[in-house]
Amino acid sequence: MSDAIQSRIDAGVLEICFARPEKKNALTRSMYAILAERLTEVAGQAEVGAVLLYGSGDAFTAGNDLRDFLDDPPVDEQSPVFAFLDALANCPLPVVAAVNGLAIGIGTTLLLHCDLVYAGDNATFRLPFVDLGLVPEAASSLLLPRVAGHARAAELLLLGEPFDAVKAQALGLLNGVVPGADVVDTARDAARRLAGKPRSAVRVTKALLKREAEPVAARMQVEAAVFADRLQSPEARAAFRAFLGDEV
Repeated sequence: MSDAIQSRIDAGVLEICFARPEKKNALTRSMYAILAERLTEVAGQAEVGAVLLYGSGDAFTAGNDLRDFLDDPPVDEQSPVFAFLDALANCPLPVVAAVNGLAIGIGTTLLLHCDLVYAGDNATFRLPFVDLGLVPEAASSLLLPRVAGHARAAELLLLGEPFDAVKAQALGLLNGVVPGADVVDTARDAARRLAGKPRSAVRVTKALLKREAEPVAARMQVEAAVFADRLQSPEARAAFRAFLGDEV
């Protein structure tokens, strides 16, 4: 599974690719562990000035691999999924995301921790936590209302219906919408421009921008505890198995 996360440093940018296209880049426990490791390591790498996240094939990420979650659910804040979210939320470098195709669940909520987000005109977003018997994570219950307002956040998190890149930009989730074929190059160009700027100034500016989000860590802890509990609930397990076509 290590090949499912591919990374390289190029032109001062740590590029991280979700590389499991046959599963729409659905994320597993082992993938989260690698992501957390890469984002933690980069904080001390002087040659890196920005991080780029993107997906291979025709998806950004379809979110959590539900089979993996059923078989090996996260049980506490040290679980790889929560370690990844913590590393992303606390990454001192600017993080740029290129969203092509599907961005489901954590594929949308992780964008709230990125500094610049570009989406292809083929992007589809969805937050299906309630439909799966779960609750939002990544402090999205705090950050999404800040970005989009309570009414629109409630619509996205409670109804869980898909929405397109035009709506995502109107909600404040994106910096720009470009043709799907161009989105990775657009985001890569932005990341390289960031990496070319005075690096200490960039880091300090990001830190100042993040000060308004100081309650995020506390909200992530609350969400993580409830999320782990919900994964064990009969309601969630029945929803997962129905989605996967298993018998309940």
